[in-house]
Amino acid sequence: MLLLLSPYTHLPNIHAATHQAHRSFRLPIDSCLHSYNRHTMASPSLKRSAGDLANPAVESKRPKTNGSITSFFGAPKPKENGAATTKSAVPSSVSSFNKQKWVATLTPEQKELLRLEIDTMDESWLAHLKEELIKPEFLALKRFLQKEKQMGVKVFPPEEDIYSWSRHTPLHKVKVVVIGQDPYHNYNQAHGLAFSVRPPTAAPPSLVNIYASIKNDYPSFVPPPNKGGLLIPWAERGVLLLNTCLTVRAHQAASHSNKGWERLTQKAIDVVTRVRTRGVVFLAWGTPAGKRITGINRDRHCILQSVHPSPLSAHRGFLNNQHFKKCNDWLAERYGPDEIIDWSLVSKQEASPASAVVQSSSVTVNQSTQQAVTESANKRTVTTKSSTLPQEAEFEEDLDALEALAALENSQES
Repeated sequence: MLLLLSPYTHLPNIHAATHQAHRSFRLPIDSCLHSYNRHTMASPSLKRSAGDLANPAVESKRPKTNGSITSFFGAPKPKENGAATTKSAVPSSVSSFNKQKWVATLTPEQKELLRLEIDTMDESWLAHLKEELIKPEFLALKRFLQKEKQMGVKVFPPEEDIYSWSRHTPLHKVKVVVIGQDPYHNYNQAHGLAFSVRPPTAAPPSLVNIYASIKNDYPSFVPPPNKGGLLIPWAERGVLLLNTCLTVRAHQAASHSNKGWERLTQKAIDVVTRVRTRGVVFLAWGTPAGKRITGINRDRHCILQSVHPSPLSAHRGFLNNQHFKKCNDWLAERYGPDEIIDWSLVSKQEASPASAVVQSSSVTVNQSTQQAVTESANKRTVTTKSSTLPQEAEFEEDLDALEALAALENSQES
């Protein structure tokens, strides 16, 4: 309201005019408030009517007819739950973790011994494993590894790859856990992901059998070209490929076992079971892997156990265990169909036209093809007593094959 004053207006008149303007301005508002309160008290469920705000002074802010508070502020965003969840939220413990502040609490020796963990472990994991890292058992392991390095001992995988599993699969993205055992112990093989090898190294026999099992579940599956065995795509899709022991001496299987890695990796498994509250799938192949998941809540998480994919045991149930399909069935039910794992390792550009034919072929034809692949893999691997060993024999000393043999002996004893 605009009050025009003349320079000749007397002060008493100004006061009277101002008082009158104040009254005329307040009366419509008081009337509106009285009307609103009267209707609200009489019927709390009624929405506010546009007629209650008929004053032209507030006409520009009048809500639409039959409007509500959501018409002005917008409808509230729906909460993500159930199958509608498409993204995994970062745990609050990670967002509140101050890495620099934690490092500042370490002693000079701890900082030196834990430099690799500080620099290369993903913070989503470091936030939950930091207390384990400063325990005497783990610091003793780090002193042992430090001594190995000072002595010039060749250790695999390369230092920068020891914790690659944590970077490729951050904790809040884990959907599936594949438990391995010992890293491969030859050059250009181990790089921090269980069962995975770097190109141009050919897929080891156990991984060949893993491919065969996937092929049984999904006939359209095509193994990587050039006999490849790099599983980084799986890791980046939420498959944690975690070895029980994270380092090994060159050409000496299990040389770093029982030195302290087992405590840390068990802690990592325990963290997954605790933090991933909506559940994940654990694929435990072989007796040692089975021991790692004994205390897991099976109502919350999905546990799939089987013999090891090593050629020494795969024929006793691994090839047809349907773990990869069962895994996706569980994820689809728990998280929704968009959250299943894509097990393919070949890009669409690299996939051959024959893959479409395989997908439409019958299960019988697919099984015969898979059997031929498996028999070929067995011929390449289970010939350790032969005087002439093929190139893949460099994997024969891997602990996965030794473990499978031990499991076979145990089953025969029982």
